[in-house]
Amino acid sequence: MLFSLLRGQLDFGTAVVQILAILVIIFLILPFHEWAHAFSALKLGDTSIKYRGRLSLNPVSHIDPFGALCLLLFGFGWAKPVPVDARNFKNPKVGMAICAFAGPLANFVAALAGALILNALVCFAPMIVLSQIGMYVIYFLQYYVAVNISLAVFNLIPIPPLDGSKVLFALLPDKIVYRIYQYERYFFIILYVLLFSGVLSRPLSILSNFLLQAVDFIAGLPFLPFN
Repeated sequence: MLFSLLRGQLDFGTAVVQILAILVIIFLILPFHEWAHAFSALKLGDTSIKYRGRLSLNPVSHIDPFGALCLLLFGFGWAKPVPVDARNFKNPKVGMAICAFAGPLANFVAALAGALILNALVCFAPMIVLSQIGMYVIYFLQYYVAVNISLAVFNLIPIPPLDGSKVLFALLPDKIVYRIYQYERYFFIILYVLLFSGVLSRPLSILSNFLLQAVDFIAGLPFLPFN
C-alpha cells in the first residue's frame, strides 16, 4: 500500500485514508482476531490460556511489529499467534480447527460491522456522504471492509502456519499432519514465494470478491425498507 503511494499510484488524501484504515485494523482488529482464537480455546477447555496474557484486546499483547509493517506495505500481515494447548480439548484436531477458524471469522464480523455503518451513512445521511469529508469517510469504510475480507481469506489459506492449515488438519490423518508439522518451516518459505510471485493473487482475489459481495448483501438487508 505504501509502495503504491511512493510510485505515485495514490493521491495524498487517498493514501492517508488507507493508512488510517490499516492503523485501525492493526490496533483494533488484529487484537480482536487473536482474542477470538484465545476465547474459543478457553471455551473449548484450554484453561491455561488464562495465564498467557492473550485474553485481552490490548494491542500490546498481540501486535507483531514485522506483521504490522507487512500490512502497511503490502496489505496483508499478521499478529503474534496465540499459543493453544490442544491436549486440553476433548477432540484436539476439531478443537484446533474451531480455534483457528475463529480468527478469520472475527475479521468477517469486523468487515460486516464496517459495512453496516457504511450502509447506515448512505441511507440516513446522504448529504454528509456527498461532502468532501463524507467521501473520505465512505472510502475509509470501504477500504476497511475490503482489507478485513482480504485478511480473512489470507488466513484461510491451507498452508502452515496460517489458520486454514489447522482447519484442513481436522480432515487429514494424524500421520500426514505430523509429517507436515515436521516441515512447517519450509511451508512458511513456500507461502512467501507464492505470495510475492503473485501465484495466489487471482484465487485470493476471486474469494475476496465473493465474500465482499456476501458482506454487502447481508449488510444491506436491514436497510431495504428505507430504500
